[in-house]
Amino acid sequence: MGFFPLADHLTFRTDHIDRRAEEFLRLGYRFSETLQYEDWFAKVYRKPGYPALFIDQAYEDERGRTSIIPGWVAKFGDRTLHHIAVRVEDIELAMDHLQRAGVRFAGPVVGERGGPLRQVFTVPEDVNGVAFSVVELTERHEGYLGFSPPQADSLMKSTARKSGA
Repeated sequence: MGFFPLADHLTFRTDHIDRRAEEFLRLGYRFSETLQYEDWFAKVYRKPGYPALFIDQAYEDERGRTSIIPGWVAKFGDRTLHHIAVRVEDIELAMDHLQRAGVRFAGPVVGERGGPLRQVFTVPEDVNGVAFSVVELTERHEGYLGFSPPQADSLMKSTARKSGA
């Protein structure tokens, strides 16, 4: 059905990335990179043999005013996993299988067919009228292990439209 038996990465949302990352640094994760977007940013942490950690937050200044992250963190806290990305071999095949089981997706696949990275989010789980958590399908090629800022921002926006956030 197109799935690998492993997690690609885990994402946490927070108001203070460096403070939230302390727990993972003690577990042997190391800072890898920072990604910047219009109203939010993320830091990626890696540990060999484990899924990458993607920790995001809104900018603390005026740029972060439009981000959906602070509202999510206020509602669910920053100790809650926002999403897990499952590595898939064929994203369309995996989506088809999941759609036949009733899973809905928040938007189209982000990333070019045959490109190094393709991703899609499920429609967010609804908790008391608020978008809570999603599952991400991630298809990687050419040994690419990074993250693409335009793609991550498109994914963020796909769930904002579905959540009303």
